[in-house]
Amino acid sequence: MRITEESPWRLRIEREGDMRVPGIAFVSRDLLPDVRSDKSLEQVANVATLPGVVHASYAMPDVHWGYGFPIGGVAATEVDADGVVSPGGVGFDISCGVRLLAARDLDRDRIADRLRAVMDGLDRAVPRGAGRGRVWSLRGRNELQRILLDGSRYAVECGHGVQRDLDRCEDGGAVADADPSQVSSRALERGTGQVGSLGSGNHFLEVQVVDEIYDAVAEAMGLRPSQVCVMIHTGSRGLGHQICTDHVQTMEKAMSSYGISVPDRQLACAPVQRPEGRGYLGAMAAAANYGRANRQLLGEAARRVFESVGGGDLDLVYDVSHNLAKIEEHEVDGREISLCVHRKGATRALPPGHADLPADLRPFGQPVLIPGTMGTASYLLVGVPGGEAFHSTAHGAGRVQSRHQAARSVRGRRLRDELEDHGIVVRGTSWRGLAEEAPTAYKDVTSVVETSERAGLARKVARLVPLGVVKG
Repeated sequence: MRITEESPWRLRIEREGDMRVPGIAFVSRDLLPDVRSDKSLEQVANVATLPGVVHASYAMPDVHWGYGFPIGGVAATEVDADGVVSPGGVGFDISCGVRLLAARDLDRDRIADRLRAVMDGLDRAVPRGAGRGRVWSLRGRNELQRILLDGSRYAVECGHGVQRDLDRCEDGGAVADADPSQVSSRALERGTGQVGSLGSGNHFLEVQVVDEIYDAVAEAMGLRPSQVCVMIHTGSRGLGHQICTDHVQTMEKAMSSYGISVPDRQLACAPVQRPEGRGYLGAMAAAANYGRANRQLLGEAARRVFESVGGGDLDLVYDVSHNLAKIEEHEVDGREISLCVHRKGATRALPPGHADLPADLRPFGQPVLIPGTMGTASYLLVGVPGGEAFHSTAHGAGRVQSRHQAARSVRGRRLRDELEDHGIVVRGTSWRGLAEEAPTAYKDVTSVVETSERAGLARKVARLVPLGVVKG
């Protein structure tokens, strides 16, 4: 690869071979992947070969090696020019995302004497880990079908939330054009027993406090200094994983009939307007709605815990996904065209005035949630005018160690004790699970956020630090 440093936070991967567009990586030197062990920049170049891809194949500041696409990868294909959709450009955890809730009347000082009670309550109330367990026991497949079609809207309709939860959720709580008929029986089976569960790995529920405000727009989003918040990071669980698996297999078989070849079989794809492409997008939207409902239910579980210990009400600040492909209108080379925008480990960051934003947030831009890892800060940002990469930015800190490497470098019990010594109450399900998610296994989230801001992708609004964490 020929790489040109265009600025301290922007690299250009020059077109060569079968690349249809260049690659652009928004990374500072300290965030640059180690090319000896991480092939994510090669993946950026591979994505640039996809049929219909426009403008550039992008990498966000938290970029690291993934399945097909890098995690932290963004690419758009032109729908009306046989542009493709690739499940690898969304990932296995479809609609994985972040939900931030803020306590109306609770600050750092007032929670101090009840924090352990809150964490004990959350420990009991939040099903998590790789196995079965859920907040909502569904009454048959009909209820699951409604979740796949209507997401958080159905959850609220059934009494699990309030209207504000929909107003402050991306897409109003549900992605349009979901098609449950494209979801396999195996995926439905896996999804039935996990509605309202946290999952394992880097998923978490954290009690946080607003540590610093950078921008007055924080007030419009419902945040103030020292305010207690709850951040939830999870997705579509086994249902989304199975949908990805199923449709990758379908597309692998179909590519030759469309004359498509890719440099990596993990980039299996099909034209958006062909049956395989439409089928995947319909199933993906169904999984996205499952993910929205999942976070909605976990948010409700947190509300009940806070109410039970006198912690007051929790209002939704925003809920946004970072693993989706969406059909969007963008200007490319002076033309307004329909694009299939893949964001894998990347968050949409719409600018002020965008029609897709809630009316009360439209003047300010879209909230962007970038969580850290256990024991580190998380950030709220906002979309800015002229943001690149189809209005996208980072989704988190980004791994630098595999889970195996992390587990070898630190003991879970010792990590828990160190976090507790720093005032962070930890509730996990296994020592190994804690070790795998050690802060040292990730990039510096503050550097990721600063690079996002300097590259013109988004603007910092607030910094949040953890008081307690629930891990799978």
